[in-house]
Amino acid sequence: MIREVTLNNGAKMPILGLGTWRAGEGQILEAVKTAINTGYRHIDGAYIYQNEGEVGDAVGAMINKGAVKREDLFIVSKLWSTFHLPSLVRKACEKTLSDLKLDYVDLYLMHLPIGVQPGDDLFPVDEEGQAISDDSNFLDTWEAMEELVDAGLVKAIGVSNFNKNQIEAILNKPDLKHKPATNQVECHPFLTQQKLINYCFSKNIPVTAYSPLGSPDRPWASSEEPSLLENPKIKAIAEKYDKTPAQILIRFHMERNMPVIVKSVTPHRIKENFQVFDFSLKEDDMRILLGLNQNWRGFPISWASKHKDFPLNADY
Repeated sequence: MIREVTLNNGAKMPILGLGTWRAGEGQILEAVKTAINTGYRHIDGAYIYQNEGEVGDAVGAMINKGAVKREDLFIVSKLWSTFHLPSLVRKACEKTLSDLKLDYVDLYLMHLPIGVQPGDDLFPVDEEGQAISDDSNFLDTWEAMEELVDAGLVKAIGVSNFNKNQIEAILNKPDLKHKPATNQVECHPFLTQQKLINYCFSKNIPVTAYSPLGSPDRPWASSEEPSLLENPKIKAIAEKYDKTPAQILIRFHMERNMPVIVKSVTPHRIKENFQVFDFSLKEDDMRILLGLNQNWRGFPISWASKHKDFPLNADY
Protein backbone atom coordinates (compact mmCIF):
# COMPACT_ATOMS: atom_id res chain seq x y z
CA MET A 1 0.00 0.00 0.00
CA ILE A 2 1.73 3.17 -1.20
CA ARG A 3 2.04 5.77 1.57
CA GLU A 4 4.53 8.19 0.01
CA VAL A 5 5.82 9.48 -3.31
CA THR A 6 9.54 9.99 -3.93
CA LEU A 7 10.44 13.42 -5.29
CA ASN A 8 13.30 14.22 -7.64
CA ASN A 9 15.50 15.31 -4.69
CA GLY A 10 15.07 11.87 -3.10
CA ALA A 11 12.70 13.17 -0.40
CA LYS A 12 9.64 11.14 0.42
CA MET A 13 6.36 13.07 0.34
CA PRO A 14 3.54 11.43 2.33
CA ILE A 15 0.71 10.71 -0.09
CA LEU A 16 -1.98 12.23 2.15
CA GLY A 17 -1.66 15.83 3.31
CA LEU A 18 -3.77 18.09 5.51
CA GLY A 19 -4.90 21.23 3.70
CA THR A 20 -5.03 24.49 5.69
CA TRP A 21 -6.87 26.87 3.32
CA ARG A 22 -9.86 28.76 4.78
CA ALA A 23 -9.23 27.50 8.27
CA GLY A 24 -10.13 30.35 10.61
CA GLU A 25 -8.25 31.64 13.64
CA GLY A 26 -8.22 29.15 16.47
CA GLN A 27 -9.45 26.35 14.21
CA ILE A 28 -6.19 25.59 12.45
CA LEU A 29 -4.17 25.18 15.66
CA GLU A 30 -6.37 22.30 16.82
CA ALA A 31 -6.78 20.89 13.30
CA VAL A 32 -3.02 20.52 12.80
CA LYS A 33 -2.56 19.00 16.26
CA THR A 34 -5.40 16.53 15.65
CA ALA A 35 -3.97 15.64 12.25
CA ILE A 36 -0.49 14.94 13.62
CA ASN A 37 -1.97 12.83 16.45
CA THR A 38 -4.01 10.94 13.83
CA GLY A 39 -0.92 10.12 11.75
CA TYR A 40 -0.74 12.88 9.12
CA ARG A 41 2.86 13.90 8.44
CA HIS A 42 2.26 16.18 5.43
CA ILE A 43 0.89 19.68 6.10
CA ASP A 44 0.08 21.88 3.10
CA GLY A 45 0.03 25.63 3.66
CA ALA A 46 0.58 28.90 1.82
CA TYR A 47 1.31 32.57 2.50
CA ILE A 48 -2.04 33.56 0.98
CA TYR A 49 -3.93 31.43 3.54
CA GLN A 50 -2.85 34.01 6.16
CA ASN A 51 -2.60 31.41 8.93
CA GLU A 52 1.00 30.18 8.81
CA GLY A 53 1.68 31.59 12.30
CA GLU A 54 -0.94 29.30 13.77
CA VAL A 55 0.24 26.32 11.70
CA GLY A 56 3.73 26.99 13.11
CA ASP A 57 2.40 27.15 16.68
CA ALA A 58 0.69 23.78 16.25
CA VAL A 59 3.73 22.11 14.66
CA GLY A 60 6.02 23.57 17.34
CA ALA A 61 3.74 22.38 20.15
CA MET A 62 3.65 18.82 18.76
CA ILE A 63 7.44 18.73 18.30
CA ASN A 64 8.06 20.14 21.79
CA LYS A 65 5.87 17.54 23.47
CA GLY A 66 7.65 14.76 21.61
CA ALA A 67 4.64 13.70 19.51
CA VAL A 68 6.67 14.00 16.30
CA LYS A 69 10.15 14.99 15.10
CA ARG A 70 10.67 17.82 12.61
CA GLU A 71 12.40 15.47 10.18
CA ASP A 72 9.34 13.21 10.14
CA LEU A 73 7.10 16.06 8.96
CA PHE A 74 6.70 17.25 5.38
CA ILE A 75 5.77 20.93 5.44
CA VAL A 76 4.70 22.72 2.26
CA SER A 77 4.27 26.44 1.63
CA LYS A 78 3.71 28.55 -1.47
CA LEU A 79 5.08 31.78 -2.89
CA TRP A 80 2.22 34.20 -3.49
CA SER A 81 1.78 36.11 -6.75
CA THR A 82 2.62 39.55 -5.28
CA PHE A 83 6.18 38.30 -4.63
CA HIS A 84 7.14 37.14 -8.15
CA LEU A 85 9.73 39.84 -8.79
CA PRO A 86 13.04 38.03 -8.14
CA SER A 87 14.10 40.63 -5.54
CA LEU A 88 11.03 39.76 -3.40
CA VAL A 89 11.20 35.96 -3.48
CA ARG A 90 13.64 35.38 -0.62
CA LYS A 91 11.89 37.91 1.65
CA ALA A 92 8.57 36.14 1.06
CA CYS A 93 10.09 32.77 1.91
CA GLU A 94 11.79 34.16 5.02
CA LYS A 95 8.46 35.62 6.19
CA THR A 96 6.83 32.19 5.80
CA LEU A 97 9.68 30.51 7.72
CA SER A 98 9.46 33.13 10.46
CA ASP A 99 5.67 32.61 10.75
CA LEU A 100 6.07 28.83 10.77
CA LYS A 101 9.00 29.15 13.23
CA LEU A 102 10.98 26.70 11.09
CA ASP A 103 14.48 26.72 9.60
CA TYR A 104 13.26 25.22 6.33
CA VAL A 105 10.20 23.93 4.50
CA ASP A 106 10.28 20.60 2.69
CA LEU A 107 8.61 21.96 -0.43
CA TYR A 108 8.03 25.51 -1.66
CA LEU A 109 5.66 25.96 -4.59
CA MET A 110 5.03 28.86 -6.95
CA HIS A 111 1.32 29.16 -6.12
CA LEU A 112 0.40 30.41 -9.61
CA PRO A 113 2.35 31.18 -12.80
CA ILE A 114 0.86 34.68 -12.50
CA GLY A 115 2.88 37.60 -11.11
CA VAL A 116 0.84 40.58 -9.86
CA GLN A 117 1.60 44.06 -8.57
CA PRO A 118 3.52 43.90 -5.26
CA GLY A 119 2.08 45.53 -2.17
CA ASP A 120 -0.28 44.99 0.75
CA ASP A 121 -3.23 44.21 -1.55
CA LEU A 122 -2.87 40.48 -2.18
CA PHE A 123 -5.37 40.54 -5.07
CA PRO A 124 -4.54 43.77 -6.93
CA VAL A 125 -7.15 44.26 -9.65
CA ASP A 126 -8.06 47.03 -12.10
CA GLU A 127 -11.48 48.65 -12.55
CA GLU A 128 -12.62 45.58 -14.53
CA GLY A 129 -11.72 43.29 -11.65
CA GLN A 130 -8.75 41.82 -13.51
CA ALA A 131 -5.31 41.16 -12.01
CA ILE A 132 -2.73 43.95 -12.38
CA SER A 133 0.45 42.33 -13.69
CA ASP A 134 3.91 43.04 -12.27
CA ASP A 135 5.39 42.29 -15.74
CA SER A 136 7.53 39.55 -14.22
CA ASN A 137 8.46 36.34 -16.02
CA PHE A 138 7.86 33.15 -14.03
CA LEU A 139 11.19 31.80 -15.33
CA ASP A 140 12.99 34.59 -13.46
CA THR A 141 10.87 33.85 -10.39
CA TRP A 142 11.88 30.19 -10.70
CA GLU A 143 15.56 31.16 -10.78
CA ALA A 144 15.10 33.10 -7.53
CA MET A 145 13.37 30.05 -6.03
CA GLU A 146 16.33 27.87 -7.05
CA GLU A 147 18.49 30.11 -4.88
CA LEU A 148 16.30 29.23 -1.88
CA VAL A 149 17.22 25.55 -2.35
CA ASP A 150 20.91 26.43 -2.59
CA ALA A 151 20.61 28.56 0.57
CA GLY A 152 19.00 25.67 2.50
CA LEU A 153 15.75 27.55 3.18
CA VAL A 154 13.71 24.99 1.24
CA LYS A 155 14.47 21.35 0.44
CA ALA A 156 12.63 21.29 -2.89
CA ILE A 157 10.70 23.64 -5.17
CA GLY A 158 7.69 23.01 -7.35
CA VAL A 159 4.77 24.65 -9.09
CA SER A 160 1.01 24.86 -8.71
CA ASN A 161 -1.71 25.58 -11.29
CA PHE A 162 0.79 25.36 -14.18
CA ASN A 163 -0.18 24.01 -17.61
CA LYS A 164 1.97 21.79 -19.84
CA ASN A 165 3.55 24.65 -21.81
CA GLN A 166 4.48 26.50 -18.63
CA ILE A 167 6.14 23.42 -17.12
CA GLU A 168 7.89 22.80 -20.44
CA ALA A 169 9.22 26.39 -20.37
CA ILE A 170 10.85 25.69 -16.99
CA LEU A 171 12.27 22.32 -18.11
CA ASN A 172 13.73 23.92 -21.26
CA LYS A 173 15.18 26.90 -19.41
CA PRO A 174 18.93 27.30 -20.04
CA ASP A 175 21.01 26.67 -16.88
CA LEU A 176 18.09 25.01 -15.06
CA LYS A 177 19.40 23.94 -11.65
CA HIS A 178 16.33 22.38 -10.04
CA LYS A 179 13.43 20.67 -11.82
CA PRO A 180 9.93 21.18 -10.40
CA ALA A 181 9.38 18.55 -7.71
CA THR A 182 5.60 18.51 -8.23
CA ASN A 183 2.73 20.34 -9.93
CA GLN A 184 -0.16 20.86 -7.50
CA VAL A 185 -3.47 21.28 -9.33
CA GLU A 186 -7.20 21.01 -8.74
CA CYS A 187 -8.19 17.41 -9.40
CA HIS A 188 -11.21 15.17 -8.73
CA PRO A 189 -13.55 12.95 -10.80
CA PHE A 190 -15.19 16.03 -12.38
CA LEU A 191 -11.71 17.30 -13.43
CA THR A 192 -9.54 14.24 -13.93
CA GLN A 193 -6.61 16.13 -15.55
CA GLN A 194 -5.57 12.94 -17.38
CA LYS A 195 -3.55 14.66 -20.15
CA LEU A 196 -1.69 16.93 -17.76
CA ILE A 197 -0.96 14.03 -15.39
CA ASN A 198 0.34 11.87 -18.27
CA TYR A 199 2.60 14.70 -19.39
CA CYS A 200 3.95 15.40 -15.88
CA PHE A 201 4.53 11.70 -15.19
CA SER A 202 6.44 11.43 -18.50
CA LYS A 203 8.80 14.11 -17.13
CA ASN A 204 9.03 12.38 -13.73
CA ILE A 205 7.05 15.17 -12.05
CA PRO A 206 4.43 13.91 -9.57
CA VAL A 207 1.06 15.69 -9.65
CA THR A 208 -0.51 16.62 -6.31
CA ALA A 209 -4.29 16.99 -6.12
CA TYR A 210 -5.96 19.83 -4.28
CA SER A 211 -9.71 20.22 -3.77
CA PRO A 212 -10.33 16.43 -4.00
CA LEU A 213 -13.84 16.88 -2.59
CA GLY A 214 -14.63 19.89 -4.80
CA SER A 215 -14.21 22.40 -1.91
CA PRO A 216 -17.96 22.80 -1.33
CA ASP A 217 -17.24 25.49 1.32
CA ARG A 218 -15.66 27.89 -1.23
CA PRO A 219 -17.09 31.40 -0.72
CA TRP A 220 -18.11 31.56 -4.39
CA ALA A 221 -19.70 28.09 -4.54
CA SER A 222 -23.26 28.07 -5.90
CA SER A 223 -26.13 25.66 -5.32
CA GLU A 224 -26.28 25.04 -9.11
CA GLU A 225 -22.87 23.35 -9.12
CA PRO A 226 -22.40 19.60 -9.46
CA SER A 227 -21.64 18.01 -6.08
CA LEU A 228 -19.02 15.28 -5.81
CA LEU A 229 -20.11 14.24 -2.32
CA GLU A 230 -23.75 13.90 -3.43
CA ASN A 231 -23.06 12.24 -6.80
CA PRO A 232 -25.10 8.98 -7.01
CA LYS A 233 -22.29 6.99 -8.68
CA ILE A 234 -19.75 8.08 -6.05
CA LYS A 235 -22.24 7.35 -3.26
CA ALA A 236 -22.90 3.87 -4.70
CA ILE A 237 -19.16 3.09 -4.77
CA ALA A 238 -18.86 4.35 -1.17
CA GLU A 239 -21.65 2.00 -0.08
CA LYS A 240 -20.01 -0.93 -1.85
CA TYR A 241 -16.76 -0.45 0.13
CA ASP A 242 -18.51 0.62 3.35
CA LYS A 243 -16.70 3.96 3.15
CA THR A 244 -17.80 7.59 2.93
CA PRO A 245 -17.90 9.44 -0.42
CA ALA A 246 -15.03 11.60 0.88
CA GLN A 247 -12.90 8.52 1.55
CA ILE A 248 -13.59 7.25 -1.98
CA LEU A 249 -12.62 10.64 -3.46
CA ILE A 250 -9.36 10.68 -1.49
CA ARG A 251 -8.51 7.08 -2.37
CA PHE A 252 -9.19 7.86 -6.07
CA HIS A 253 -5.97 9.92 -6.21
CA MET A 254 -3.92 7.43 -4.25
CA GLU A 255 -4.79 4.77 -6.82
CA ARG A 256 -3.27 7.11 -9.43
CA ASN A 257 -0.06 7.48 -7.34
CA MET A 258 -0.92 11.11 -6.66
CA PRO A 259 -0.38 12.89 -3.36
CA VAL A 260 -3.68 14.42 -2.26
CA ILE A 261 -4.40 17.41 -0.01
CA VAL A 262 -7.64 17.26 1.96
CA LYS A 263 -8.80 20.07 4.22
CA SER A 264 -10.93 19.82 7.31
CA VAL A 265 -10.98 21.48 10.71
CA THR A 266 -13.49 19.01 12.16
CA PRO A 267 -11.67 16.43 14.36
CA HIS A 268 -13.83 13.43 13.39
CA ARG A 269 -13.51 14.28 9.67
CA ILE A 270 -9.73 14.74 9.93
CA LYS A 271 -9.58 11.22 11.42
CA GLU A 272 -12.11 9.78 8.96
CA ASN A 273 -10.21 11.22 5.96
CA PHE A 274 -7.12 9.33 7.12
CA GLN A 275 -8.92 5.96 7.07
CA VAL A 276 -8.03 5.35 3.43
CA PHE A 277 -5.08 2.96 3.72
CA ASP A 278 -7.10 -0.19 4.42
CA PHE A 279 -8.76 -0.65 1.03
CA SER A 280 -8.14 -0.28 -2.72
CA LEU A 281 -10.53 0.70 -5.47
CA LYS A 282 -11.05 -1.96 -8.14
CA GLU A 283 -10.33 -1.09 -11.77
CA ASP A 284 -14.03 -1.09 -12.70
CA ASP A 285 -14.75 1.50 -10.00
CA MET A 286 -11.78 3.64 -11.05
CA ARG A 287 -13.21 3.54 -14.60
CA ILE A 288 -16.58 4.77 -13.33
CA LEU A 289 -14.91 7.61 -11.39
CA LEU A 290 -12.71 8.62 -14.35
CA GLY A 291 -15.83 8.53 -16.53
CA LEU A 292 -17.38 11.36 -14.49
CA ASN A 293 -14.96 13.92 -15.94
CA GLN A 294 -16.65 17.09 -17.22
CA ASN A 295 -13.68 19.50 -16.94
CA TRP A 296 -15.55 21.35 -14.19
CA ARG A 297 -13.40 23.65 -12.05
CA GLY A 298 -14.17 24.92 -8.59
CA PHE A 299 -11.14 27.22 -8.96
CA PRO A 300 -11.36 28.93 -12.37
CA ILE A 301 -8.89 31.71 -11.28
CA SER A 302 -11.18 34.11 -13.14
CA TRP A 303 -9.71 37.22 -11.47
CA ALA A 304 -6.57 36.63 -13.58
CA SER A 305 -8.19 35.35 -16.79
CA LYS A 306 -6.72 38.20 -18.88
CA HIS A 307 -3.20 37.92 -17.42
CA LYS A 308 -0.48 37.00 -19.94
CA ASP A 309 0.37 33.89 -17.89
CA PHE A 310 -3.19 32.74 -17.12
CA PRO A 311 -2.79 28.94 -17.21
CA LEU A 312 -6.31 27.62 -17.84
CA ASN A 313 -6.92 28.56 -21.49
CA ALA A 314 -4.63 25.77 -22.69
CA ASP A 315 -6.03 22.32 -23.48
CA TYR A 316 -3.95 21.04 -20.53
